[in-house]
Amino acid sequence: MASSISRTRFGAAVAGAFLGGLLVASALDWTHVGRAQQQATGSKPPAQEVKSLADASNAFVSISEHVTPSVVSIQVESDRRRPSVRGRSAPPGLDDFFRQFDNAPQRAEPVEASGSGFIVSKDGYILTNNHVVADADRVTVKLTDGREFTAKVVGNDPTTDVAVIKIDATNLPTASLGDDNNARVGEWVLAIGNPLGLDFTVTAGIVSAKGRAVRGLLPSQYAISDFIQTDAAINPGNSGGPLVNSRGEVIGINSAIASTTGYYSGYGFAIPITLAKDVMQDLIKFGKVRRAALGVSIQDVNAEDARAAGLSTIAGVKVGGFSGDESPSRKAGIEPGDVIVAVDGHAVDRVSTLQRLVRAAGPGQTVNVGVVRFGAKKSFPVKLIAVQDEEAVAARTAGNRAAPEAVNFDKIGVAVAPVPAELAQRSQLGDQFRRGLLVTDVSIGGPAYKKLIEERDIIVEILNPAPRRAVTSQSELEKTISALKSGQYVTVLVYNLDGQATRVESLRVQ
Repeated sequence: MASSISRTRFGAAVAGAFLGGLLVASALDWTHVGRAQQQATGSKPPAQEVKSLADASNAFVSISEHVTPSVVSIQVESDRRRPSVRGRSAPPGLDDFFRQFDNAPQRAEPVEASGSGFIVSKDGYILTNNHVVADADRVTVKLTDGREFTAKVVGNDPTTDVAVIKIDATNLPTASLGDDNNARVGEWVLAIGNPLGLDFTVTAGIVSAKGRAVRGLLPSQYAISDFIQTDAAINPGNSGGPLVNSRGEVIGINSAIASTTGYYSGYGFAIPITLAKDVMQDLIKFGKVRRAALGVSIQDVNAEDARAAGLSTIAGVKVGGFSGDESPSRKAGIEPGDVIVAVDGHAVDRVSTLQRLVRAAGPGQTVNVGVVRFGAKKSFPVKLIAVQDEEAVAARTAGNRAAPEAVNFDKIGVAVAPVPAELAQRSQLGDQFRRGLLVTDVSIGGPAYKKLIEERDIIVEILNPAPRRAVTSQSELEKTISALKSGQYVTVLVYNLDGQATRVESLRVQ
C-alpha cells in the first residue's frame, strides 16, 4: 500500500515538473506550437530573401532588354564552293562519307555561315569576330526589329580574331563598352547572340577565369591569346556577340568554345573588350592593324625557370631568342635567358600580358623593359618596330637519326652529338647553329624530359652559370655539367629545327 502511494506521488511530481517546464519555456519563447509540423511540410522563404532573388532576376531582365537591341545576326555567303550531297542531309564534316553511297550527280553550293555582332556606333559600325567574316563575299546583317542590311567588311585582324563591319544606317541602338580589367572571376555575365539559328538568345553564367591562353586557336605567330573564360552557354552562331557584365557593359566578344563535340561543354572564351577597342580603332582609321613588336621569341616562366633566374615569384616572360640581327630588343641589350618582368612600370606576369602592353604602345614608341638576368635586375629602353606581313613558313625538314658519336649526359638526361653536315645543309643552318650539339635522345622522366626534343633541338649556348658561352663540343658541355651539384640548374639556349627559332630551357641537375 505504501509502495503504491509512493509511486502515485512520484508520478504526480514528474507530471508537475513537465508541465512547469512547458510553462517556463513558453514564457521565454523557447517553443512554438506547430513549429515541428511547419518544418516538416516546408515553409515559405523570408520576404527579404524573395526580394533579393526577384531583384537579381529583374537585373537580368533589365540588362537583356537594354543590350539586345544593339545585337545583330550576321549571315555570310562565300563564292568558294563545296560539294553537296543531293537528296540527303549529311551532318557537317560527313559529306564525303555519305557521298560514297550516293550515285546521283553532285553539284557545288556556295558556303554559307552565320554569327553575331553588336553595334558600337549610331552610324552603323559593328564589332564581330574575324572568323565570322574573313572569307565572306556577301554579308547580311539583321537587327532585332527585323530590318536587314548589306554590310561591308571595314577590316579584320586574324591575330586577335576581331573584325569591324559597317551598315548604312543612322540613329542605331549601341552597346555600352566597359573595361574588362575591372572584371572579377566569379561575377555574373550574360552572353547574347544567335546560337544554332536561334536569334537573339540570352544565356547567363559567371566569369570563370581571366587571361586564359588557348593554344592553337589563332593561327598567327603574332596572335594575342588572352581570353576571358565563362560558363555562360556559347554555341556555334554566338561568335561575335557580346559578353555583358551586371552593369550592362560589354566586357568581351564571344569567340570560341572548348569542346570535343563542337557544341557547348561548359567552357567559352571571349576577347577582352579593351583589346578589341584598340584593334577596332586601327581598322577604322587605317583599314588594318598596326602591330608592334619587341623582336623576341618568348615563353611563360615556369617554376624551374623562376628558380634558375633567381625570381621570388613564378611570373614573367622568358626571352628565348630574337627575330633577327635588327631586333630592337637585341640592339637594346636584352639577352636570351632574361626574364621580362615589367614594361613601363606595368608588371608582366605572362606572355599575353606582355603582348597586350606592347600592342597598346604601338609601333615607333619606346618602352622601358624591366628584366631579371639570373638574379640581377636591369632595364632597357626598346623602340618598338612594326610587324610586317607574315611570310609563308618554310617547309619542315626531317632530321637524321642519332649519330654514332653521341655522348650521354645522365645528370641532365640527354644524349648529344655534333650536328650532321647533311642536316645542317638541308635545314640551311647558320654557323652558330651548325656548331651546336644536336639532342639525339632524351631520358624519360629525366631533367630534360618534355623540355628538349630529340632530333629537333640543338643546344647552342650555355647562358648560366656564367660566363655565357657557345657550346661547340661535347667536352664544353661536359665541363659545365660536371661542375654542378645535384639540385643546381644549367640554363641553355636551344634552337628548334621545326619552329626555326631559339628558346631558353633551365635543367635541374640530378
